[in-house]
Amino acid sequence: MAVLPISRRTAVRTARVLGVASASAALALSAAGSALACNISEFSAEAKCDGTKGVITVTDVDPSGVPAVVSVFLEENGADAKKVGQQEVKGSREGATITFAEDWQPNAVYRVHVKAGNLVDEDIKPNLTTPSTACKTEDTPTPTPTPTPSDSASTPAEETDSPTPSPTPSENESTAPAGTVSNAPSPAAGDSNLAETGANSNTGVIAGVAVALVAVGGGAVFFGFRRRGANSGR
Repeated sequence: MAVLPISRRTAVRTARVLGVASASAALALSAAGSALACNISEFSAEAKCDGTKGVITVTDVDPSGVPAVVSVFLEENGADAKKVGQQEVKGSREGATITFAEDWQPNAVYRVHVKAGNLVDEDIKPNLTTPSTACKTEDTPTPTPTPTPSDSASTPAEETDSPTPSPTPSENESTAPAGTVSNAPSPAAGDSNLAETGANSNTGVIAGVAVALVAVGGGAVFFGFRRRGANSGR
């Protein structure tokens, strides 16, 4: 069987086709590898409120699930002022989220660093800036002040529009008191004693008894003389 010779032009064309196919395959494999590899763009950070407390969350959407260590730092004047915490996260296509408890202040800046093996070792850009409004705190009821006895007993001067009129004295109250000096002449001392003696003694009773005794005595004397005259006539 005779072998047909291959022309040089055909050989060159075949080699060119094979080269293009190989390059395309290499690019496809490279893209697939890049898509499956962990990348810093797959990490995001956010400052939130959990009730009345502030938190910082970091989400990893790496579909390859490469474990990564996340560290959060509070920044002041472009330098690390405090390390908030460090946690490990294993990403997923749906996203895996870790939470750092941090009572952040408004407009504070945090640096979030991610290290995933030899694939990622850098910060999430830009740095995280917290909201301008702090988390709401619970309202504390203001206690009602308890009035003191002095407050309830006293009446402010400004509440009285006009002075209270003085009560009109009654007829008995209008008379002069006992200690007031009177212009009427006072009775003589002797008259006062006699009037008091006659009013307060039993002179009338004693006088009546004396008259009765005198009458009895006079009757006795009369009968005595009569009896004696009768005896002398015999």
